This record gives sequence, C-alpha cells and structure tokens, in this order.
Amino acid sequence: MTEAMFLADLDSLEIGSMVLVGGDEGRHAVLVRRIRKGEVVLVSDGIGHAIRGPVQVADVSGITVEVQEVLEAPAPPVRYVAVQALAKGDRAELALEMLTELGVDEIVPWQAGRSIVKWAPDRVERALHRWRSIAREATKQSRRFRVPRVSHPMTTAELALRIPEPTLTIVLHEGAQEWLHSAELPSEGEIMIIIGPEGGLSPEELELFAQAGGRPSLISDGVLRTSTAGVVALAQLQALAVPSVG
Repeated sequence: MTEAMFLADLDSLEIGSMVLVGGDEGRHAVLVRRIRKGEVVLVSDGIGHAIRGPVQVADVSGITVEVQEVLEAPAPPVRYVAVQALAKGDRAELALEMLTELGVDEIVPWQAGRSIVKWAPDRVERALHRWRSIAREATKQSRRFRVPRVSHPMTTAELALRIPEPTLTIVLHEGAQEWLHSAELPSEGEIMIIIGPEGGLSPEELELFAQAGGRPSLISDGVLRTSTAGVVALAQLQALAVPSVG
C-alpha cells in the first residue's frame, strides 16, 4: 500500500526527532484518512524536503511522526510555468490537478479574451484559495515534495510583458507551423507554456504573444481541450529534456 503523505512545517530533520502534523491537516489525517499509531507516513514541507517514519501519536489534535528517514527533491535545472486560461466547469481545475501531478513549478491563471469564466474582483481570493487547495491535494496524491506556486491571475497585457522573462515561452496553438519536439529546448532556466481557453486564442492574442517572443507550437494533430493541452505539452517537454551533466 502506498504511504500517505501530509504537508506540514519541518522544524527538525534529525533522525529520531518528532514532527507534528496539526491543524486541519492533522485532523484530516486522523478523522478522514484514519491514520493510526504505528502506520508509516510521509510528511513534506512542500518546498522539497520530507521525512518518513511511523506515527507515534494519533489523536484529535493530529499526528506525531518519528523521523526515521530524511528525503529531499532537489530543484530541477528547468523550471516549468503553465499559464492556464480560465475555463468553464471543472476544465481548468482538472488541468491544474494533472499539471501538479506531472511536477509543474508554477501555475498562472489567465483571463483570456475568449474565457467564458470571469473572476470578478471580489471572487479572486476565493478562486485562488480553491486553486491552491487543489494543487496541495494533487501534490500529496502524487507524493511530490514541492507544491507548485499558484500566482495571482494575469490579464493578457500583463502576460505579454512576462513572455520575454523565461528562457523559452511556448504558445500552444493548432495553427502553428512548428512542432514542439522540433524546438531547441534549454537544459536549464525557465520554460513557460501558454494554454488557451476552450474557445482558443484570439488572433490578437496570438499576434501579441508572438511579438513579445512567444513561439507558437503544435503538440498534436488534433485540437486538444484546455484541460489536456498543457498536460500533453509538459509531458513532451519533460520527455525531451536534455539530461544535466555532472
């Protein structure tokens, strides 16, 4: 059986020390996951560090875990950022979940011109809380030690200004002339992927992003949904990644 993983602050990474998983996370471990004394679990701080060990105490306040093994997920040489257009239903949330499972480093909500869903100013914080909760849960489910950052939503104009910052910015579009696998990919730095809404990118957005340095790219011979396009692109990038030498 796969060991359950929880997120908590790791004040001590010494073998034999104790780690408390309290608050909502601890109550979830005991009341929902039904973790009991003696069960071996993982606890991560969400920024690359984790411990494994048996539960010594399990009560209404949470669980206390003895550190038997210290684990670490070093930061990879390439940092992946997914700009996900807001989409109707649970499409964007499904994308967020799968991108997290694959190991994306940052997710940026984007209010695209053709996005049916709109985040009103008084709903932004609530929507961000929802997205961040999904990222946390997907991180635990996939047993990753790094929770992706979910940034404040961007407008199209703000996104265009950010496009030149990464080492490479890829704009997913079915009308692109270049396949993703033919692009020269960096072995380090940041790669940003822009994923349009269900209605696709507008001609104005595509032109603006290209002028800013974004590279329109194909990832399929069909038109993918917004919930799968970013996941397919990220998987291809990871498969094509140049191994670091050292």
